[in-house]
Amino acid sequence: MPDAVSFNPELLDSHCIVDVRTPLEFAEDHLPGAVNVPILTNEERVEIGTIHKQIGPQQARMRGLELTCGRFAAMVNEVAAVAAGRPILTYCWRGGLRSRSMAILLEATGHRALQLRGGYKAFRAQVISYFELFVPPAPLFVIHGMTGTGKTTFINGLDRHKWATIDLEGLACHRGSAFGSVGIEQTLSQKRFDTLLWDAFRRASDGRPIVLEGESPRIGRIMLPGCVYEVMSASCRVWCSASVETRVKRLAAEYAREEYREEMAAALLRIKKKLGGPKFTELSTMLQQWDVTGLGRGLIECYYDKLYYKHSPWKPDLVIDLEDFDVGEQQLEAFWFSRR
Repeated sequence: MPDAVSFNPELLDSHCIVDVRTPLEFAEDHLPGAVNVPILTNEERVEIGTIHKQIGPQQARMRGLELTCGRFAAMVNEVAAVAAGRPILTYCWRGGLRSRSMAILLEATGHRALQLRGGYKAFRAQVISYFELFVPPAPLFVIHGMTGTGKTTFINGLDRHKWATIDLEGLACHRGSAFGSVGIEQTLSQKRFDTLLWDAFRRASDGRPIVLEGESPRIGRIMLPGCVYEVMSASCRVWCSASVETRVKRLAAEYAREEYREEMAAALLRIKKKLGGPKFTELSTMLQQWDVTGLGRGLIECYYDKLYYKHSPWKPDLVIDLEDFDVGEQQLEAFWFSRR
C-alpha cells in the first residue's frame, strides 16, 4: 500500500500534486499547483453517492469500479506525463478511496506515489488555522491612497529583488470599489481566495518586506480571512499622493475601453443615490458621449474623495509621491532602510 503523509508546504515544491476529485470540486478550490485528474465525473460522483446512501458502500464501490476501470491506463499515463519523473502526491476530499486508488495504480505501474492524509479537508484546516492566528512572515507595508493614484500599478511594478508584493485585488478578481467589477468576473470562491492568499504569503517568506494594498475587510464579495485585516491595520501604513490630473489620466487609461461601457453604466446606476440626481444625470451624459476623462474627474471629485478616507481615524507612518512611481519606490526604500 502507498504511504500516507500529512500536509507540509514543502510537498508543493517537491512533488507533482494530483487532485483526483471531480472538476467541480477542483474548481471550488485545490492545493497550489495541483493538476486535476478526476477519477469520477461530476455526474458519476452524484450517482455513487446516491447508491452509497440508499443501498450501501459495497454496491457503491462496485458501481465505481464499473465506471472507472476502463480509464485506469489513461489516467496513469496522464499523471505520469505531468509528473515528468517527479514523485507524486495524490489527494481527494478527505484522504479516502479515490486518492488511495490512484496512488495504488501509480505504484503498481512503477511510479513513486504518496497519498495525502486527510486530503483536501486537512489542507483546508491548515489554511483556516494560518489566518486565524495570522503572523506575517515579514514586515507589512500597507499602501493607501485615493482612487486613481495608481496603487496597484505601483505595487506590481516594485523591484522583486527588494520587495515581496501581494496584489489582493488581483487575487480577488475585483478592484474593491463601485467600479471594481468592470471588466472582471469575480467567480472564484472564498475558499479559492483563501488558498491563493495563503500561497502568496508562503512564497513571500524569504525576509523581504511585503507590500500590499490597504483594503476594507471585503473585496467585492470576498472577505479577507481570519485576522488579516486587523494585522494589516496594525502594520506600517503608507499614504500615496498624486495630483487630481494624474489620477484622472490613470482612471481614464484603465477604463477607456468600449467593451466596458455597459458595465460602467450599471456601476454608475448603483451609486445614483449617493451621487444625487443632477450629478448622476451629468455623469451619465458623459458616459453616453464617451467622455471618460470627464467621467473620471466627476467621480473623483463628487464620489470617491468624499466617500473614502473622509474621516480617517489614523495617521500614516509614511507619505510617498506617486506622480512618479520610481520616486515613490525610492521614498519607500529610504523609509525601510531607516527602520532596519
